[in-house]
Amino acid sequence: MTSRGRAKVGVLVPFTNTNLEPDMMALAPPGVSLHFSRIGGYDADEIPDEDQMAGLGAANMDEPLRLLQGIGPDVILYGCTSATLSHGPAFDRDLATRIRSQSGAKTVTAAGALLAALGALGVRRIGFASPYVPSLNDRAIAFLADEGVEAVSRADVQGVLDNSGQGALTPDAVFELGLRADSPEAEAIVLSCTDMRGVEAIAKLEKAVGKPVVTSNQAMMFQTLQALGIADVPTGYGCLFEGVAS
Repeated sequence: MTSRGRAKVGVLVPFTNTNLEPDMMALAPPGVSLHFSRIGGYDADEIPDEDQMAGLGAANMDEPLRLLQGIGPDVILYGCTSATLSHGPAFDRDLATRIRSQSGAKTVTAAGALLAALGALGVRRIGFASPYVPSLNDRAIAFLADEGVEAVSRADVQGVLDNSGQGALTPDAVFELGLRADSPEAEAIVLSCTDMRGVEAIAKLEKAVGKPVVTSNQAMMFQTLQALGIADVPTGYGCLFEGVAS
C-alpha cells in the first residue's frame, strides 16, 4: 500500500486544530497524499465565537497558499467549517473561487462539503450538533437554511469550550452530543467542526439513530474524492461513503 503517487491534496488547517490532520489521513485512500499548511486570523486564547471565526475566514491566506502551491496540489481544502458558516454561503463560494484562482487547484471548503454531502444523500431536514457557542450555531443553522437545509433539531454543548476544549471532546462525548441532536423529523445528523472527533463516532451513531451521519471532515474527503474521480472509498465511515461504494 502506498501513500503517494495518485493525487496530492493540500489542506489549510486552523493553527490550533489537532484533529483534522489525523482524520484526513485515516480517510484518504491509498496513493492520495495529504499536505498541510496552518492558517491564523484568530486569537488562540479567546473563545472561538462568531467574531473570532469570522476573523479566521477573512484572514489573508496568501502565504499558506503559496507554500501549498509548492507541492502542485490537485485539490486544496479549506479546513474550517465555522470560518465561512459565520459569513454566509456567498462568502463561502467566493472564498473557494479565490483559492482556486490563486492556486489553480480544485477547491473544497468544509461548509460547502457539508452541503454537497447532504445533497448526495438527498437530505433536507437535519439534526445539527457542534462544539460551537450557541450564537455561532445560530449562524451555522442560518447558513444551511439559506441553502435549503432545515435544522429541525439541534444540540449545543454544555458550557463554553475554548479552542483546546473543542478538540479535546472524546468520540464518546461526540456520540452523546449527536444523540441529543436527533429527532424523528431529522433525516440525518450533522456534526459540524473540523476539530471535533466526529469521524470516530460516525459508525456507532449511525447504528444508534438509524440514519446517516455527516461530519465536516468526512464530507470534505467525500467531495475531494469526487473531485479527483476516485471511486474507492474508505470503509467504516458511514452511509455517505457506503452509498458511493454500492
